Amino acid sequence: MVSMKDIAKQCNVSVASVSKALNGYSDISEETRQLILKAASEMGYLPNSSARALKTRRSYNLGVLFVDEAMSGLTHDYFNHVLESFKRTAESRGYDITFTSGNLSGQHLSYYEHCRYRGVDGVVIACINFFTEEVQRLVQSEIPVVTIDHVFDGRIAVVSNNIQGMEELVSYILERGHRKIAYIHGEDSSVTRNRLGSFYRTLQKKRIDIPDEYMPVIPYRDAEAAAIATSELLDLKDPPTCILYPDDFSALGGINEIHERGLRIPDDISIAGYDGLTFARILEPRLTTLCQDTETIGRLAAQKLIDLIENPKTTIIDKFTVDGRLFPGASVRNLAK
Repeated sequence: MVSMKDIAKQCNVSVASVSKALNGYSDISEETRQLILKAASEMGYLPNSSARALKTRRSYNLGVLFVDEAMSGLTHDYFNHVLESFKRTAESRGYDITFTSGNLSGQHLSYYEHCRYRGVDGVVIACINFFTEEVQRLVQSEIPVVTIDHVFDGRIAVVSNNIQGMEELVSYILERGHRKIAYIHGEDSSVTRNRLGSFYRTLQKKRIDIPDEYMPVIPYRDAEAAAIATSELLDLKDPPTCILYPDDFSALGGINEIHERGLRIPDDISIAGYDGLTFARILEPRLTTLCQDTETIGRLAAQKLIDLIENPKTTIIDKFTVDGRLFPGASVRNLAK
């Protein structure tokens, strides 16, 4: 196995210089760094993870706690993109990732116990019931934690700007002349509360009141429940002209129900989603939706977690908000003509 001493001899530099180049330290010239990295690559050098862990007292392993209610795992259309960005960034900084579930060879461990068992340096928490006792214990532990789309006091959070996103989406629908807007929204969470508050506030600015029957509640990513809610909205004596869905996946259930009734989108009823998933752009008509910046959310979460691990005294504990952008699509009819 090629050692740092071998690389130092090849490049005619000290072992300390090789260590600095391979570990990303700044107190070495860029020319020397590139020379060492090139030699290491050509010589087939691979760092010994056990030795590195012993020296740094780190495992270079990040835990990912990701459990949604539907148990969809990595098929989750939104969070799989967030976690892919998180994974790429972590790997670029020399870290591996381990999914934390609390299950180990048939034995149930708490999330905290699982993280300790795996020896992770830190953990990112996404798409879970943040109010359970197990999650609370992990968040309050000594393990560095970053949360996605939920804020805890004293912990770093990376959140999508749901207030800005909903305001932009509803404003677009209002500009197209709609005043009877229904919102099939997700169950209670910080994300739902922010979106609901922004929805009502944006309408209030236009002095528009929405009846309670326009606001059904369903679980996120539940196409079947979305279809039922859509049916109930369309059966109202005074139905809406536009229906918003909690996410693009749920919108598929609404679309199916609308088509089964022989109605056309957007001629007979307008719809809009939320998330900006890839399939929304290839539907016919293309789905109007708010695209969340999954690339930035995942990258920021990884960067902030690693900063917290490597520089705990200087890393700022704060909430980092990531804006989305509107994808107009073609599923909202222009009534303002």
